[in-house]
Amino acid sequence: MIIGLHHVAISVPDLDKAIAFYEEALGFERVFLNSWDGDRTQADRVIGVSKTSARVAMLRAGNAYIELWEYHNPQPEALNEQYSPADHGFAHIALQVSGIHEEYERLIEAGMTFHEPPVELGGSLAIYGRDPFGNIVELYEPSKERSI
Repeated sequence: MIIGLHHVAISVPDLDKAIAFYEEALGFERVFLNSWDGDRTQADRVIGVSKTSARVAMLRAGNAYIELWEYHNPQPEALNEQYSPADHGFAHIALQVSGIHEEYERLIEAGMTFHEPPVELGGSLAIYGRDPFGNIVELYEPSKERSI
C-alpha cells in the first residue's frame, strides 16, 4: 500500500552550497548528512550503480523531505540550467507558502531567480523560480481547498 510521497532527490554539484540555500533561504531543517567512498554495497544495490562515492543530506520542511546528493563517482553530467519545465524527467518541486509576495522578494535577495512576480491561477498564487543550480522551485500559495 502506498502511503504517500516521502522525498524528492536532487543531484547537485556542491552539497554544502545546496544545504546552505535550502536551509537558510527555504527554511528546511537537516535530518541527516552521510557520505561514503566506494565502500557501501547496500547503497550501490539500491541505486543500481557499482562503487558509488557520494555525500547525501536529507532535509525536512513541514511534511516534505528533500534529499540532496553530491556524487563523485560515477561522474555526473552537468544540468542544463536553462532546461524547460516541459522537458521530460524532473520538472520542478513545489513549496507551499503563505505570503507569497513576501517570500518572492525574500528569495530574490537569497539568490533565487524568477521570470516574473507571482501570478493568480484559479484562486491560488504561483510562480516558478530557480535555485542556485538551475533546478526549478515553484512557490505555491494555494486556495483554501487546495492547501495541505
